[in-house]
Amino acid sequence: MLKRIAIAIAAVVGIGVTASLGTWQWGRGQQRTALHDAMTARAGSAPVTIPELVAARGVDPALLHRPVVIRGSWIAERTVFLDNRQMNAVPGFYVVTPLRIEGSEAVILVQRGWAPRNFTRREQLPPVQTPTSRVEVRGRLAPPPAKLYAFDAQEAGPIRQNLDLARFRAETALPLLELSVQQAGPGSEGLLRQWPQAGSGAEKNYGYAFQWWALSALIAILYVWFQLVLPRRRARQP
Repeated sequence: MLKRIAIAIAAVVGIGVTASLGTWQWGRGQQRTALHDAMTARAGSAPVTIPELVAARGVDPALLHRPVVIRGSWIAERTVFLDNRQMNAVPGFYVVTPLRIEGSEAVILVQRGWAPRNFTRREQLPPVQTPTSRVEVRGRLAPPPAKLYAFDAQEAGPIRQNLDLARFRAETALPLLELSVQQAGPGSEGLLRQWPQAGSGAEKNYGYAFQWWALSALIAILYVWFQLVLPRRRARQP
């Protein structure tokens, strides 16, 4: 009798835990879907104005992923080449250059595009052209470039694994905004701009949810079969 009670309790706990985990994963999937939909909606909204951009404090979620058009001049000597970044499954550099915004003292980092690297001479920089005259940059507002694992946290020089915004601001003494721009448009200046399109990632959560619910159903089926159906069949046999 005690064994049957223990099995029943274990089954109820197992069903409850797996069902709850499935519900939690489903909720996470819905959150990611809503976030992705919001990002898509922002990408189609009106461009952010320069006063609105300059006045922003921190990484304003309301401005992220919105289009922007900025006129200004490159600070070419502060260009950073972020290593081990891929475009079309080919490793190379993401090229990031600060842009001084016209009519303002503010400076914003621009993720200008991707350039291949020389794997024979790894210290060689790619032939990227940086105009000295005023430029107009079209793109979308984004967080600073994503970080990769690096052994050296205090990176310096033009080729780096990562770019820490606070450290780069202190290093260059530039009044850098917290947001960056991911430049859009066809390739130019030795750069490609076929940026990877971020998906919502909700499919994984929905898949995990169904797996947990399937496990919950399996526990219930096994309990009913081995603890209810099978004993009754055995009891009816002569």
